[in-house]
Amino acid sequence: MNKKPVFLLIILGMVLFSINVIAQELWSLEKCITYAFDNNLTIKQSKLDVMDAEHDLLQSKLNTVPSLNSSAGLNFGWGRAPDPGTNIYVTQQTQNTFFGINSEITLFQGLQQINNIRKLQYDYLASKYDSDKIRNDISLYIAASYLTILFNLELVNNAQRQLDISVEQMDRTEKQVDAGALPRGSLYDIQAQEASDEANLITAKNNLLLAYLDLMQLLDIEASSDFDIEKPDLEITSTPSLLPVNMIYSKAIEIMPEIKSADYRVQSAEKTLARAKGYNSPRIFAQGQYGTNISNQIRTDPLDLDSPTLPFDQQFRENRNGALYLGLSIPIFNGYQVTTNMRKARILQETAQLNLQNEKNELRKNVETAYADALAAYKTYVSRNKSVDAFGESFIYMEEKFNVGMVNTTDYNVSKIQLSSAESDLAAAKYDYIFKVKILDFYLGRSFTLDDISGVTEE
Repeated sequence: MNKKPVFLLIILGMVLFSINVIAQELWSLEKCITYAFDNNLTIKQSKLDVMDAEHDLLQSKLNTVPSLNSSAGLNFGWGRAPDPGTNIYVTQQTQNTFFGINSEITLFQGLQQINNIRKLQYDYLASKYDSDKIRNDISLYIAASYLTILFNLELVNNAQRQLDISVEQMDRTEKQVDAGALPRGSLYDIQAQEASDEANLITAKNNLLLAYLDLMQLLDIEASSDFDIEKPDLEITSTPSLLPVNMIYSKAIEIMPEIKSADYRVQSAEKTLARAKGYNSPRIFAQGQYGTNISNQIRTDPLDLDSPTLPFDQQFRENRNGALYLGLSIPIFNGYQVTTNMRKARILQETAQLNLQNEKNELRKNVETAYADALAAYKTYVSRNKSVDAFGESFIYMEEKFNVGMVNTTDYNVSKIQLSSAESDLAAAKYDYIFKVKILDFYLGRSFTLDDISGVTEE
């Protein structure tokens, strides 16, 4: 028996099984965020911006190093020109070859290069924190989308439960109608309610599908891919223990990347102004050059035009020459460019300072709003929870009375709809509270996790 096909079938089966297991792997909130950090195009683009700023910083440092360039040329001439050997003008064809190197360095220019390096260093750090800000924003979007899925899952479960109640009640009512205990109109009313509950379930499932699609699009995952999330059992079991809002703000202002970025932009603007002032300073620079030249008119005997041309290597050695130049350039008048650049740099500095203060104000407002929202969301959750308990008891009582014919179908359906609405409101309040608490965790620099949702406590 040939065992090779059997072996290949086993390997193929293992591969297919592995692919199926990977496809069915559930995504946690942490995994979604990590995946987005590695694959989101906006984040990748921000990393490229950081790399671009890093190269600008490196180039500014390399600009302080002396330049070094080489040159070579071959010149053909004819007509009247000085003879390279005698410096006497003669009419002849000439061929000259030259080789050389040159270097230049700025010794002083009002500390422009140093200030430019520091400016670009601050720009580089600011770009890094800009990238972190993008990561934070995407983390918030993913957390909100993740919780939206969990919220819609509860709505689907609530809708399914209401439909099951209606189906069960429809069967019971049909038996009572057949027995003559209830009028047939009661059955029609229950059937209408059952159809409405079925439509509500379809709507809830559609909303759940759209919530999944939103998260997958945030992660840049194709809609046709197998994708599902973990469904933790989130229960609010204690009152929130929130830090004072001023403590949350103090912590946030130390760690939020938008504040750090704006602060570095201020420092960058200060160095831009210092660099602009440097253009008023004289420039001291040094230049050096070294080279040699070879000509077909330089002969072994300069007075004998028929003597052979001096050998190439001998000319290369004997015609070497060098020069060192120390220069001073003093700016006097350049169309007020220096003054204009200084004024614009001051405007940039003031703009950066205002932007920093604006970022701090926005952060304070956001923290204050998030704090108030978290407290209000918890109170709303407690109120909705009481409402569900009350409507639940009311529905049980109404159902018992309906089953014995003490109330009509209208009152029964109203009670059932009230309970369903209260359950939906409770689910909305629950996930609204969880998200508001996660926002406060975010301002405290904590990672997004659903392991602890009881409140924001002091570390």
